[in-house]
Amino acid sequence: MDLLKRLFWGKYRFYAISTGAMLVWMFFLDTNDLTVQYRLWNELSNMKSEKAFYQQKIKELEKERRMVVGNPALLEKYAREKYLMKKPKEDIFVIVDENNQPIEH
Repeated sequence: MDLLKRLFWGKYRFYAISTGAMLVWMFFLDTNDLTVQYRLWNELSNMKSEKAFYQQKIKELEKERRMVVGNPALLEKYAREKYLMKKPKEDIFVIVDENNQPIEH
């Protein structure tokens, strides 16, 4: 208690009050206060996980592309299955599951 009394009523009163006011301003009143920092930190961690997900998807697509590029039969199969492309005078039937999603074999 004696320390607090000395800080606020002693010769360092101006510095203690200024520091306290600055800390209150930074942590609670500023536009980048603690809640904003916490929200931004969560958003950053979500973006990092999304980045890892998309990098994995890119690797999978690159692998598929390497398989398909040199082989015309695989290219046709890939175009028919993934993009529902067809030859002239040909009908396409898409079988869907209970969630209305196409079933891939």
